[in-house]
Amino acid sequence: MDIKPYMEKIGKKARIASKVIASTDSKTKKLALTFIAEALNSNRQKILKANSIDLANGESGGLDYSLMDRLELNESRISAMIDGVHQIISLPDPIGEITDLTDRPSGVRLGKMRVPLGVIGIIYESRPNVTIDAASLCLKSGNSTILRGGSEAIKSNQAISNCIKEGLSTAKLPESIVQLVETTDRQAVGKLITMSDYVDIIVPRGGKGLIKRIMQEAQIPMIKHLDGICHVYIDDKADLEMAFNIALNSKTHRYGVCNAMETLIIAEGIAKNILPRLAEAYKRKNVEIRGCAATQKFIDCSLALQSDWSTEYLAPILSIRIVKDISEAIKHIACYGSQHTDSIVTQDESRALRFIREVDSSSVMHNASTRFADGFEYGLGAEIGISTDKIHVRGPVGLEGLTSQKWIVFGHGEIR
Repeated sequence: MDIKPYMEKIGKKARIASKVIASTDSKTKKLALTFIAEALNSNRQKILKANSIDLANGESGGLDYSLMDRLELNESRISAMIDGVHQIISLPDPIGEITDLTDRPSGVRLGKMRVPLGVIGIIYESRPNVTIDAASLCLKSGNSTILRGGSEAIKSNQAISNCIKEGLSTAKLPESIVQLVETTDRQAVGKLITMSDYVDIIVPRGGKGLIKRIMQEAQIPMIKHLDGICHVYIDDKADLEMAFNIALNSKTHRYGVCNAMETLIIAEGIAKNILPRLAEAYKRKNVEIRGCAATQKFIDCSLALQSDWSTEYLAPILSIRIVKDISEAIKHIACYGSQHTDSIVTQDESRALRFIREVDSSSVMHNASTRFADGFEYGLGAEIGISTDKIHVRGPVGLEGLTSQKWIVFGHGEIR
C-alpha cells in the first residue's frame, strides 16, 4: 500500500465529514450513538471472536502483560463499552452552548459559543475499547475522527469499527465521520501526525516510546500524557482500615492501566501498624515489592533503586517509601510524579486540603483510590484520554475537552 495517498484520502474525507457532523443536530447524533450501541450489542460474538485472534497473536508474539491485559475483551468489558455509549448519549450536548454573556458600554452584547475542534486524530495501542470511546465522544462533540490503533488489536478494532459504520449508516450520516486506519504500517502514524491541512489535533494513547516519537515528529497540536506514575500517601492520621483498602485497590484492581498506583508512600509514624498487613495482602496477589531502606525494617522486600521512583510499571510491581511527614511526601511526588493522579489518606482535613493545593497533578484525591481517575467514573461517559498537559485541557478528556470556544458579538448597528 502507498501510505501517503491512502492517508491523504482519509484526511480529505475526514475534513468533509467534520463539516457535516459539526452542523448535525443533537437528536440525530443521539440517534446515531443509539444505533452504534445496538450494533455493539448484537455483534458481541463477532467482536469476541476477532479479539480472540488478536489475543492469540499477541501471546505467540510475546506481547507483555500490561498490553495483553489492555487488549483483552470479554462480555463485561463489552457491556462497559455499551454503557459508556449510553452515558455519552445522556450527557448534554456542548455544541452551540452560549456562556458569559455581558453587555459592553458600546452597546454590543458579548459572549462565547462552544464549537467542535474539527478533525481529531487518535493514535493508540492495545485497548480496543478506545475505538468506541473515542468515536462516541468525537461524534457527540461534533468532531470527525481518524483512529489509528495498534497492530496487536487490528482485528478487534475492525470489528468495533464495523459496528460504528453500521450505526452511522442507519442514522443517515456519513461513515467517514469515524474512520479506522486499516493498515498496520507504522508509516501511517508518521503521515497522520503531519497532515495539518486535514487534522486539527492529535491524541496519542500508548507507551512512552510512542508518545516521545509523536512529540518529536508531530506538526499538529496534541493532547497527551507520558506516564501514569501515581502515588498514594498514607498519613499518620489516616484511618487504618480505609488506608488498607485504598492502597490495595489502587494497585491491584488492574495493573496495566495508567491510574494504577505505582508508589505507596507511608508516614513513618504509622508504618509499623499497616505495612506488614499490606505486604501480606500484596504477597497473596503476587505483587513484587521494592522498598526503601526504612521499608525493609518492617517487611521482607528488595531494595528500591533510584530509578524505581520514576518507573511506571504497569505490572504487579510496587515501590514503597517511608517518609517523615506530609511535607516529605509532597516533595517526593513533586520530584518523581508524572502529574497524573495522586491521593492522600488522612482524617486531618487541613492536611488533606494542603495536599490537594500543593500536589500539581491533573487529579488529586482525598481518601479515594487512584483508580477513580477515569472518564466514566467522572461522569464523562468515557474518555478520549487523560491529559497531564495544562493547555488546553487537563485530566480525563470528555466532551467539553474536545471543544473550543469562539467569541460572539450581538449588536444593534453599533460602529466603532
